[in-house]
Amino acid sequence: MNTVPRLRTCLIDSLGGVDYLREEPTEGAITMAQMRRHKSEPFSRRKRAGNGTAAVPETPMLLTRQIVDSEPLGLSVAHSFAEALAHHSSEHSEPVPESPASGSFTQIVIPNSTPELLAEVASTWDLHPVLVEDLFHANQRPKVERYDDVLFVVLKSAVYIDSAEEVEFKEFHLLMKGDVLVIVCQDDRFIDGTPIPDRREDMDAYFTNEKRLWSSDRELLALGPEALVYRLLDTAVDTYFPVLDGLQDDKDGIERQVFSGDTAAAERIYLLSQEVIDVLHTTTHLNRLTQRLGNGATKYAIPGELQAYLDDVTDHLTRVLAESAELREALSQILNVNSTLVAQRQNEDMKKISGWAAILFAPTLIGAIYGMNFDVMPELHWTFGYPMALGLMLGLGIILYTVFKKKKWM
Repeated sequence: MNTVPRLRTCLIDSLGGVDYLREEPTEGAITMAQMRRHKSEPFSRRKRAGNGTAAVPETPMLLTRQIVDSEPLGLSVAHSFAEALAHHSSEHSEPVPESPASGSFTQIVIPNSTPELLAEVASTWDLHPVLVEDLFHANQRPKVERYDDVLFVVLKSAVYIDSAEEVEFKEFHLLMKGDVLVIVCQDDRFIDGTPIPDRREDMDAYFTNEKRLWSSDRELLALGPEALVYRLLDTAVDTYFPVLDGLQDDKDGIERQVFSGDTAAAERIYLLSQEVIDVLHTTTHLNRLTQRLGNGATKYAIPGELQAYLDDVTDHLTRVLAESAELREALSQILNVNSTLVAQRQNEDMKKISGWAAILFAPTLIGAIYGMNFDVMPELHWTFGYPMALGLMLGLGIILYTVFKKKKWM
């Protein structure tokens, strides 16, 4: 069946009736001229400013790696989805069993996606129109959905930028069909927070690192490509713990700032609270994602060992949610304390202002009385009248200052 008309229709419908596809698609892939991913503006005015997607090279690069009998093989580079699948087919010259949970599957990583490359993936796998729409639009909440024989997962990892006190969320789309898992990076980092390098040598160094060879995960990889989805989910969740540590350090700094009387503390509290709320929202959706995976375990015959790994991920998410909620509550309390301290300082200022006003009122009163210029007035023609008035003004001022000082108004 020719999937080109169907893909054209679903893309036009999903993008508001605008046809972004060229009239003559190339063989084996659909070319697109003006497709762009739309990212909505986040509510925080500071967040993600200038942190768009990484520069996409002219020639797309796909990284493929075979996991055979739970053992990761060498990294291969392809420049189209068809070429990446050809690498997969060459490793599976024998018929592939219907159940991919044999410890042998293919991992395809797309570090820098392009509209043309995503269109080729959609066309090759004949993806559902709704899935195509999600695939072309970033800035989505974490979720998991099944479309026929395709599992679609949206993950978000987190990176804390300490200098700006911001949390940056990195989005990833996972597509699993049969024994092939495609990982689409939407931003400039891998799922563990490592920046995506530009050179092929650095790519090789990243994937041949001991952490990415999964030496301790052989039993997990033996459960098939879905196990790798769970492993990536666990990796994404683990990125939130350094973020919480950074937020906690900044919260401690805010506490010191509040008690030192810094007037800029309130704004810093509000901005840090926004970051904590973002973490709460994202991890809440991740928690719902794990719940959906757990609910579908029986329906899709997920092995019990894999469910145990999912329970471990859920425990990590529970810790993140609990710490985030505690941090939000702590910031709320700090804000209340700051408001109380500000009110106290304002009250102290008002006492000082009132005290000095009373001190200045005494000589003003005396000067006003002796400045009325009545003809018949005591001490009006007295030789010592002027020194007495000055002394009376000074004496009353000293007395009032002493009284206010004892009452700690000054």
